[in-house]
Amino acid sequence: MGILSKGMEIIVPRLFNEGKFDGIISLGGTGGTSLVAPAMRALPIGVPKVMVSTVAAGDVSPYVGTKDIVMIPSIVDVSGINSISKTIFTNAAMAIVGMVTLKDKIKERKMESKPLIAATMFGVTTPWVNITKDYLEEQGFEVLVFHATGTGGRTMESLINGGFIAGVLDLTTTEWCDELFGGIFAAGQNRCEAAAANNIPAVFSVGAMDMVNFGAYDTVSENLLKRNLYKHNPITTLMRTTVEENEKLGEKLAEKLNLYSEKTALFLPLKGVSMIDVEGGAFYGPDEDKALFNALKNNITSTSVEIIELDTDINNEEFALACAKKLTKLINEKNNGGISNE
Repeated sequence: MGILSKGMEIIVPRLFNEGKFDGIISLGGTGGTSLVAPAMRALPIGVPKVMVSTVAAGDVSPYVGTKDIVMIPSIVDVSGINSISKTIFTNAAMAIVGMVTLKDKIKERKMESKPLIAATMFGVTTPWVNITKDYLEEQGFEVLVFHATGTGGRTMESLINGGFIAGVLDLTTTEWCDELFGGIFAAGQNRCEAAAANNIPAVFSVGAMDMVNFGAYDTVSENLLKRNLYKHNPITTLMRTTVEENEKLGEKLAEKLNLYSEKTALFLPLKGVSMIDVEGGAFYGPDEDKALFNALKNNITSTSVEIIELDTDINNEEFALACAKKLTKLINEKNNGGISNE
């Protein structure tokens, strides 16, 4: 099965590039899904991909990865045809047929192509996203917003590596909190590397680095119940990061920023890194934030990284616009051979 899966991962993209098919559909249990999913992930974004699976109602991230695979729950086991499976399979067949046949009919409605900006967001950093998005769109960019929930960060990095992105506004780097301290929204050890590897203009900040994410409150480990916890919603509980944890976070983010040989910038919001890390907020922590900022400043050694401190919180309009303008300047300098047209 492993050999078959690896072979499909190589052959299926080759057949697509040769124009042999326009979409792909498959069905199976855990074995069949594991067999075909890697081949689907190897195809470009936009190629219709439909998987009918017994595992589609659970955590599908191992199968979907960062690609646009449509997972349809099979409801019953994929074992012969019955009154239920007939309906599910028919719907799946009609779905793939619609994807393949209708795409040519709506080509004339495709949006105007604009340079793409990747931006990271969390619920507690939403205001800055709205401000920067409006500004960048006025400058002629299209902004893709990625929810920093692990999958979002991985997907953004994948698109950067795929050559889709012209600039990165990575102000919400909270996934490192979960990666280092056992949260549920980790994005892996390669987070924050893609822009450096591809020489893409990027601006960074420390959005939502005041929190580690867990599930519903009653699922939080007993040894963490004495920590500063915040019920964000019925299924998400946040844990305030400590001084010691913020020192480690600063060291890790600095390690990634030191990979950058092209000009980049790190913005530090001195009055709070999230909506609830402001004076009077549930996670207000000047000492914790100071530990984070100092660790970054003490460990960033790359001369390509400009550190900019602003006496605002991260969701302040001044902060948001400063980040957006800096990214615009970096992109313009790259496109004009190092000379900004501002």
